[in-house]
Amino acid sequence: MNTKPEQSFGENPIEVRETDHYKEEYIDSFVDKWDELIDWEARAKSEGDFVINTLKERGAKKILDVATGTGFHSVRLLKAGFEVVSADGSAHMLAKAFENAKKHGYILRTVLADWRFLNRDVHGEFDAIICMGNSFTHLFQERDRRKALAEYYAMLKHDGLLVLDQRNYDAIMDHGYSSKHIYHYCGEDVSAEPEYVDEGLARFKYTFPDKSEFHLNMYPLRKSYVRRLMKEVGFQKIETYGDFQETYHDTEPDFFTHVAEKKYELEN
Repeated sequence: MNTKPEQSFGENPIEVRETDHYKEEYIDSFVDKWDELIDWEARAKSEGDFVINTLKERGAKKILDVATGTGFHSVRLLKAGFEVVSADGSAHMLAKAFENAKKHGYILRTVLADWRFLNRDVHGEFDAIICMGNSFTHLFQERDRRKALAEYYAMLKHDGLLVLDQRNYDAIMDHGYSSKHIYHYCGEDVSAEPEYVDEGLARFKYTFPDKSEFHLNMYPLRKSYVRRLMKEVGFQKIETYGDFQETYHDTEPDFFTHVAEKKYELEN
């Protein structure tokens, strides 16, 4: 496998605002360090059983993890007894996820898939789709976001469920960056902080204990905007949690998690 020695953002990194660029950002050396950032054990403790319970409460059994990353949620769901298909747009991430799952005694069913063409790349219907790890913010164009949500919607059964999370970009853009660093990125001596932010770009720098640095360019999604897109695509009921809590002040959470239900219920 050819390994690129470093990420490439060109002469002006803050001008890189393209959905497809993420493929060049998740290079092998960055992917190899990703689990240092997450810290699976600490992340599992902080998240608790939020995702597992959300899925079980609604009777979901067959799950599509569309942003598998290094496999954290896929492996947790397999351990909890769910049937899981693990998809990602990065071949490097999928290889790492497969390796991680084997260490836990599982063989992942992996699919290299672009969300905008999900029905082409992944087959079958699912009780639930999860899109975690702030992954949805890699989509820079609104048409891409609408297309991805429509693909999720189409792959869900009639009463299916979408669980999608995002950073609290509202707080970052309106009040500046702060993080409790205890719910999502739990690694010790690892930092993930915005280097540049405007209404169309959040450029994050990731620094690791060995002083290595990597960057991700993402689109700063506002919470109300994501909820509106979900509604417009067809999701009927959307609940939004702040750091896995039902009650919160908008500026407090590091992350929002949207739970969107497809099931159509007639009003009395």
